[in-house]
Amino acid sequence: MLNMIKNFAKDESGAVTIDWVILTAGVVVLAITSYNIIKGVTSDLANETKAEVDGFNDCLFQNTCN
Repeated sequence: MLNMIKNFAKDESGAVTIDWVILTAGVVVLAITSYNIIKGVTSDLANETKAEVDGFNDCLFQNTCN
């Protein structure tokens, strides 16, 4: 029984798996963070573009140009 515990303590075969799990988790966190940043920026850009187009439409079709 003592030999089995010593062998278990010396065994490093699971260390690589843990490295890959941590690396994969880091990549997932980075991807989610990047997605949220890009989503926010593109949403703001879309809203600004919509406002400009609406203003242009009002100017053309309702003669409300400044």
